[in-house]
Order: sequence, then structure tokens, then C-alpha cells
Amino acid sequence: MSVDLPALLAETGALLTGHFRLSSGLHSPNYVQCAKLLEHPRHARAIGADLGEKLRGMNAQKIVAPALGGVIIGYTVAEALDVPSIFTERKDGAMTLRRGFRIGGGERIVIVEDVVTTGKSTKETADVIERHGGVVVGFASILNRSGKTNPFDAPYASLLALALEAHEETACPLCKGGVPLDAPGSRYSR
Repeated sequence: MSVDLPALLAETGALLTGHFRLSSGLHSPNYVQCAKLLEHPRHARAIGADLGEKLRGMNAQKIVAPALGGVIIGYTVAEALDVPSIFTERKDGAMTLRRGFRIGGGERIVIVEDVVTTGKSTKETADVIERHGGVVVGFASILNRSGKTNPFDAPYASLLALALEAHEETACPLCKGGVPLDAPGSRYSR
């Protein structure tokens, strides 16, 4: 049975309103806090299973997720597909592979993220995979707020597309209106 993602976003309080700096650096009156969405393992497992079904034909040998937001959903998708799950993380501002994680030459990788807006972290993760000899065969996220059907150069799947407003900082009407800024993501501190 598929997850009713819009209902689950409402039930968990994961769709926030205010004035937010997204991990992309853009400003938005909306923020999707996937940590709240995935807080209960039964929700994370069900969402991972739904997303995994969309990826099954990609024949991934490993799931790679950018930390921090993609780690939980990456793990549950990997569980659904019965493949290993690893993650990239930032060190000195650059996305890297650490913790003894390895990618084999020619290994088929799907990158799984929680939310895609500009796709910056996801693309940085793809660069890491390619530098280690892996082959990115696809991308996936719970939510697509990029405004594009596929913002990547390989197949892409998401469970829900949301058309949420986002602005460059210099053009942000909330900044101009003096609304206090919140940065709940992992890239920027409050």
C-alpha cells in the first residue's frame, strides 16, 4: 500500500511556513522538515519502500545519500532494494566519502535525497561517486521542489513534486519585509 504523502506531511507537521534559508541558499516561505516526516521508523520504512519500487528497474548495486538529510531515506530505500547504503558528507566545505565507505569501479549507484530544490548536494555527491569510479544510474528523492520534472542528467524519481516559492536572497520579499530568517537545514546554522 502506498503512503499518502501529502496527508503524512500534514500529520507529522513536516511542512513549515515562515521565512527559511534552504540548503540551496535560496529563501522560501515554506520548508519541508523531512526529519519530522521520517521521525517514526514505520513512516520512514513505508516511504523508503514506495521510493524503492520506483527505482527497482535501475538495478542499483548501492544507494548513496548526501548527509545529513538523505541518510535516513537512503537507508530505507536500500533496505527495500536489499543493497548497501552509504553516504557522503562535507569535510572543510567539500562533499566527500569518509568512514571507510568504498565505491567499486563500475558500481551502479542511485543517489537518494530527501528534498531536491537546486540539486546542488546531489550533484556534488554524483561528482564524488564518479571520482571513485562508480556509475550514477539514477537519482531519487522524497520531494521534488526543483520546478523541473528531472533536474539531473540521468533518470530521476520522486514521490511528490511541490511547487513551493523560493527566491534568491537579494530578491526575497520576506527579507525586504523584515521577517526573521530561520535556517533549519544542516548546511547553515541559525
